[in-house]
Amino acid sequence: MRQPGTLPKPRRNVELALLILALAVGIGASMMAAAGQQKALDNDFWFQSSLLAAASLAFHVVLRIRAKYADPVILPLVVALNGLGLAMIHRLDAPGDDTGNNQLRWTLIAMAVAIAVIWFLKDHRILRRFTYISLAASALLLVLPLIPGISAGDILGAQVWIKLGPMTFQPGEVAKITLAIFFAGYLSSNRDLILLAGRKIGPLQFPRVKDMGPMIMAWLVSIGVLVFQRDLGTSVLFFGLFIVMIYVATSRISWVVIGMVLLLGGGYVASKVFSHVGLRIDGWLNAFTDDVYGRQYGGSFQIVEGLFGMANGGLVGTGLGQGRPELVPFSNSDMIIASFGEELGLIGLFAIVMMFLLLFTRGFRAALGTRDAFGKLLACGLSFAVALQCFVVIGGVTRLIPLTGLTTPFMAAGGSSLLANWIIVGLLLMISHTARGPVDTTPLPPAKGEVAEGIDTPTEAVNHL
Repeated sequence: MRQPGTLPKPRRNVELALLILALAVGIGASMMAAAGQQKALDNDFWFQSSLLAAASLAFHVVLRIRAKYADPVILPLVVALNGLGLAMIHRLDAPGDDTGNNQLRWTLIAMAVAIAVIWFLKDHRILRRFTYISLAASALLLVLPLIPGISAGDILGAQVWIKLGPMTFQPGEVAKITLAIFFAGYLSSNRDLILLAGRKIGPLQFPRVKDMGPMIMAWLVSIGVLVFQRDLGTSVLFFGLFIVMIYVATSRISWVVIGMVLLLGGGYVASKVFSHVGLRIDGWLNAFTDDVYGRQYGGSFQIVEGLFGMANGGLVGTGLGQGRPELVPFSNSDMIIASFGEELGLIGLFAIVMMFLLLFTRGFRAALGTRDAFGKLLACGLSFAVALQCFVVIGGVTRLIPLTGLTTPFMAAGGSSLLANWIIVGLLLMISHTARGPVDTTPLPPAKGEVAEGIDTPTEAVNHL
């Protein structure tokens, strides 16, 4: 920990060294996959590798200029994960398939948007002014896939995409960011109200019924996503995000207890009422049953083949480009973890999980270091959103929990998820820049119609939490 009165160190040179190592991991994985498939390193490979390296170094330069105190580990971790994902997606491309090139295009777009966030967002506390605008934006983003004309309809059993010309986009991925901003703004402003004494049952202090409104609303939103969009993973992500953020804000385990009761109760009812949920759970519990394995809808073929593939990889894997992960449906998106498990083995999967764990902990470190309540909650929420998404995906692939439609952050094919998660990286870097930089005790000027007391000073924020 830095001693009082000492100037912080930017550590951008450390980031540059780690970034070169991260690029070596991603580009090296592409080279190994090509060698494993006995393919030559053509001009496309060098061009794509150069684009990834140029975009990563440009990101680094922007951090030197606009956020020189930002965490030096976050960007290299994300570049390494993104590079590994690009290598596997290119490796799984069939002749004439453009998924790998499309993923690279989305990577460049996502990194450019994250750079724009860092360049134009001078202080993350500005986002607190948009608390209720973020709630409205979240509602709009979640409703868009249900609007005729722009809805992409039912794709693979879920109605979560919209049409953008020839492409599709999943607005719910962006909604997790706007929801995190709303939750952070609401909870930092209303923490004292939520902490009002309620009824005590045993060692747990439960809130008053009228103070449970936001939780009930979050629960209803998650159930609504499950019912109308048929998306189990997103509904779990939204509700879990709120539970964690309200626990961080209040430190009361009673909120977690209430949340788990609502989640399990809603899940049980949904499994009995909605056939698609019941089939998912049945495919999880009875995956190796013959009739479930061969079932056309809600069967376990994908799960079982993924497990067989990872078992084939063993401890050290078959080697990049030398396995058969393409036998698993959606091996480059929903099941990309199983693809890595087969070709990199258990050791490779542990390395990937460790990188995600480090990214999660660096986000929480930024939350601990920042000196305003809103920033603490926002960094916690965004970090947990990535962590929960990883848990739900990896847990589903390994049959720890039912398989959902979520994608592995930064690695799986899909532009919507890639864009949203790179925006999260940009926000975390800005919060860590504030946390690690020199102490600025000057509060932000109030927005029009906002009193100055509405913005926490660093000292007030520390006392507040």
